[in-house]
Amino acid sequence: MLSEIKAALGKVQFSFRGRKAGFDSLANRESFTSRMRTLSLRFGGFVVLKGILSNKDNSTKEHGMSASQHENALERAAHPEQHPAFDQFVATISALRAPDGCPWDREQTHSSIAHNMIEEAYEAVDAIEAGDVAHMREELGDVLLQVVLQSQIAADAGEFDIEDVAADVDAKMVRRHPHVFGDEAAAGASEVLNLWDKVKLREKQAADQAGEESGGEPPAGLLDGVPVSFPALMQAQKISRKAAAAGFEWETLEDVWGQVRSEIDELNEAYDQAPKAANGKVEGDPEAIAHVEEELGDVLFSLVNVARRMGVNSENALRASCRKFRTRWSAMEQSAFEQGVRLEDMTCEEQNRLWEQAKADLRK
Repeated sequence: MLSEIKAALGKVQFSFRGRKAGFDSLANRESFTSRMRTLSLRFGGFVVLKGILSNKDNSTKEHGMSASQHENALERAAHPEQHPAFDQFVATISALRAPDGCPWDREQTHSSIAHNMIEEAYEAVDAIEAGDVAHMREELGDVLLQVVLQSQIAADAGEFDIEDVAADVDAKMVRRHPHVFGDEAAAGASEVLNLWDKVKLREKQAADQAGEESGGEPPAGLLDGVPVSFPALMQAQKISRKAAAAGFEWETLEDVWGQVRSEIDELNEAYDQAPKAANGKVEGDPEAIAHVEEELGDVLFSLVNVARRMGVNSENALRASCRKFRTRWSAMEQSAFEQGVRLEDMTCEEQNRLWEQAKADLRK
C-alpha cells in the first residue's frame, strides 16, 4: 500500500511540475504529502486531487464553502463521467487524417486552418448572445472540431495529442482553483478572479525562475501572453487585469474616475489645438490627427479600467450596446416603412421621434 501511495504521489507531482511550473508555490508551505488527504488517478493519465486540505480544523472551510460542500466538489472531480461520444469523435477525426482518409483533412496544417478557430468562436458567441440553444449546440461542436483537429495534426507530427491538451487544462483548472482544491479563501466570484490572477502571476514567476536557473532565454514580459490580435477592448481589459495583479492599481474606483476625467481633459485639449474641417473633423495635419487618436485611446483605456473595477466585461458591455442600437434602428426602419417613407429621407427630428418610440416599444 505504501509503495502505491508513493507512486501515486510521484505521478501527481510530475503532472503539475512537468506541465506547468508554479504548482509547488501552492503547496510548499508544508509537505505536499502531509496535506494530501486522498487522491484519485483518472484513467488515461489524467490526475485529479481529491483532497488538498490544511492541517487546520477540517470541519469548516474559510472560503465560503462548508466542509461537506468542499468534499462533494472534490468527490465529483475524482470520479469523472465517461464520454463515449467524445471518444468516438476523436477516433473519427483520426480516421479522416489517416493515410486512407480524407485528402483535404490530410493536407491541413496548424496554420492552414487557424482562421477557422476564430470564425467558429465568433459564430458560437453569436448563438450564445442570441439565446439560440439549438444553434449554440451546433456552433460549440464546430469549435470542438477545431480543437480536436488541431490536436490530431499535432499528434500526427509527434508534438502532442488531445489527451495532453485535456490533461494540461485539467491541471491548470486545479491549480487556479485553490479555494476548491486547496485551502485558499474566496468568498465570491470577484475574489475568485483575483485569486486566479494571483495564481497566474505565481506561475509566471516560477516559470521565469526555472528559465533563469536553466540558463535559458530572458523571462517573458508580463503582458507578452496577451495576444495583440485580441479586439481592442478585450486586450485592454486583459492588460489592465495583469498589471493590477502585479500591484499596479488605483486604490479606489473614484481614483479611476479621476483618471478618466484627466484623460478627457487631455483629449479636449488635443482636439482644440488640432486643425479641423467645417464639419468639426480633425484633418490636414497627420501628427495632430495621431495625437487626438492617442488621447481618445487613453480615454477608452481608462474607461476599461472603470469596467474592470466594477466587475464588468467592457467587451460584453459594448457588444450589448451595439445589439441594442441595431434592434432600435431596425424598429425605426420598420416604422418608416409602414409610413411609406425611407428612414434616410426623414428629418433628424422625425428620426429622433422614431428612436424614442422604438425605445418605448422595446421596453414593453
